[in-house]
Amino acid sequence: MIGKAVVSLVIFLVTVFITYSMTTTRGGGGGGGSGTTHFSFFSLPIPKPNHSPPLPLPCGSPPLRVFMYDLPKRFNVGMLPPSNATNNLPEWPHHPRLQQQHSVEYWMMASLNLYENNAADDDAQEAVRVLNPEAADVFFVPFFSSLSFNTYGNNMTDPDTEFDRQLQVDILEILRKSKYWQRTSGRDHVIPMHHPNAFRFLREEVNASILIVADFARFPRSMASLQKDVVAPYKHVVESFMDDDSSNPYKLRTTLLFFRGRTVRKSEGKVRRKLEKLLQGYEDVHFEASYATGEGINASTQGMRSSKFCLHPAGDTPSSNRLFDAIVSHCVPVIISDHIELPFESELDYTKFSLFFSINDALVPGYMVEHLRKIPEREWLKMWARLKEITHHFEYQFPPKKDDAVNMLWRQVRNKVPGERLVVNRNRRLTIPDWW
Repeated sequence: MIGKAVVSLVIFLVTVFITYSMTTTRGGGGGGGSGTTHFSFFSLPIPKPNHSPPLPLPCGSPPLRVFMYDLPKRFNVGMLPPSNATNNLPEWPHHPRLQQQHSVEYWMMASLNLYENNAADDDAQEAVRVLNPEAADVFFVPFFSSLSFNTYGNNMTDPDTEFDRQLQVDILEILRKSKYWQRTSGRDHVIPMHHPNAFRFLREEVNASILIVADFARFPRSMASLQKDVVAPYKHVVESFMDDDSSNPYKLRTTLLFFRGRTVRKSEGKVRRKLEKLLQGYEDVHFEASYATGEGINASTQGMRSSKFCLHPAGDTPSSNRLFDAIVSHCVPVIISDHIELPFESELDYTKFSLFFSINDALVPGYMVEHLRKIPEREWLKMWARLKEITHHFEYQFPPKKDDAVNMLWRQVRNKVPGERLVVNRNRRLTIPDWW
């Protein structure tokens, strides 16, 4: 009986299959086609194309091959004060000046000088310098555009601003003469532009390149985006908290919320002045207007290390160095910035060690402070522990170490290469650019 039932079932299924095939044949489709629809029990629907950004390459991938332009020193280290360094790369000056915050360009260049200085650790490096441009994946332009602005153009009405502008004119002339720039219109070139005003006169001329930025506040959407550019962390100003190994950090950090910095800012940064008034009168909240002097940085260091949460409101742009000072102090960042973009977010989940408030919510009297007070000790300890685990990703140093800030940056650049090559290869065969 069972055998007959099985045979009957097979015959039934075959009959259904044949009947479906016949009834799904339609005649006389438009355009001369047969209009036949073919069906198979073993067919699967074809997935729609995924237009999401490419996934990060595996950490075990070969290092990115980088050709670095050999520029005259006036474009980079010539702007640094003399040092006692024995190699071709002067040390970054160790004094509390705001230039340090935007020194990303220096650390990226330094990482490519490893082989010259016999400091390379092959297993730790995400990028290696190649001397043959034909072998390069990308081309690094070591123009210290942020330092140039801070050195020559900080006072925008000063005659010295012309030096900053002339350097931009000169670097463009060098690049335009390069056959490697001409080959891709600069799309495979990496250009640090970390200060919001860096390369401000002629940045539109390099808008196809992979830009290293702090955020996108002063870039039009047609010029910069997460699809092709890389958000880099600021170089923190306070010293890293290296011996934060207390058995009870929650009780030792007696201040609930800490802020120390400028309160008169532009754009979204106007929220700082409003927060200053709103947060007055709380015994466990420290909000102080100050400037980045040596004494002020020491006070911020101690304040962050003795606080559970550190306030990070927007500045003149959505980002500021304060976020990274908080991270290396293991003080849970409280981010109030509606348009902030964060470094390495393809690899790091900031919600595991930070809190986010919209500007509107933060300005509701009592709302933010009460929310912070209600966070259980065990939840805060999880965020504190996670901060200790990820701090090394925000350290710029020479020589670089595995997964530190500069190696994370080069890994982010490597993830942009497939998209850059897609654009270049596609443009070579299109007769009508961007026809869609």
